[in-house]
Amino acid sequence: MGPHPAVAAIRLAVRRVLHDVLTLAPTTSSPQGAGEPPLVLVACSGGADSMALASALAFEAPRLGVRAGGVTVDHGLQQGSDLRAAEVVSRLTALDLDPVEAVRVDVGREGGPEAAAREARYAALDAVADRHGAVAILLGHTRDDQAETVLLGLARGSGIRSLSGMATASGAGGRYRRPFLGLDRQTARKACMVQSLPVWDDPHNADPAYTRSRVRHEALPVLEKALGKGVVEALARTAQLSRDDADALDSWAAAVEPSVRDDSGDLEVAKLYALPPAVRRRVLRRAAIAAGSPAGSLFARHLEEVDRLITGWRGQGAINLPGRVAVRRQGGRLVLRQG
Repeated sequence: MGPHPAVAAIRLAVRRVLHDVLTLAPTTSSPQGAGEPPLVLVACSGGADSMALASALAFEAPRLGVRAGGVTVDHGLQQGSDLRAAEVVSRLTALDLDPVEAVRVDVGREGGPEAAAREARYAALDAVADRHGAVAILLGHTRDDQAETVLLGLARGSGIRSLSGMATASGAGGRYRRPFLGLDRQTARKACMVQSLPVWDDPHNADPAYTRSRVRHEALPVLEKALGKGVVEALARTAQLSRDDADALDSWAAAVEPSVRDDSGDLEVAKLYALPPAVRRRVLRRAAIAAGSPAGSLFARHLEEVDRLITGWRGQGAINLPGRVAVRRQGGRLVLRQG
């Protein structure tokens, strides 16, 4: 008799990702010794999604000649968080993962609490992966998380890239992998239950002070009640379709950008005007980043202002972008300079 369907589903998802990682592992530089099996880490909070992921990695990795380790990040935002992190380390060790460690981070305030915690978490995970020479870090985001991300992107109104949700692979060299984006949250929880894996429910996930928590417990249930249970699947499918479209437009913009620059490197307004708006705004974004504007601080409203220098020219002055980048229209050209 085979494993429970939920357990089989999470193991298959992890197996597919490990097969993919193994094809890239030989080209990945690391401090491992010659002939050392590649190391894959799981980022685990102790919740159902990441505990299910850890259990699947522990099962599949030895069968594919992969070393499996784990890391938990202590954000220090709740009393007793250090004890919780130590407990997660104990659970991961019990699954025979090695190496396993807890990392304490200091969460800033820039961009709001959720964004600050996320930035601190990924910086810590990057550092752990670099130290151990890991070829990949598995994250436990599910299809439900993807649906929530799409709704949050829709609310921001910042374009098709915001509707693209989370990628199955992201980070430098595709370091971060999300095997569960095709599985729902209930499958992961069921897999933990049938394997008798203890899980921890983070109170922040139910705290209405956090935007994602309100989407999860208020917005999505209302949509499902009004539109039916297929809303989560439809939103996740929208993410993939949007990502495909956004990737295509990004590639188009990258290919066309050199042709709209003059000999001095400035942008030619007439050539920009002839481009489809979606491509033109991407060219402007690339040019702003190249001039020194931080990508994470460059929003749709900034690009709309710059775009009006091309499509709604009335002699307006310079547009100031994040990173002290000024954009001016001069004699049929757009000049971007960092001051």
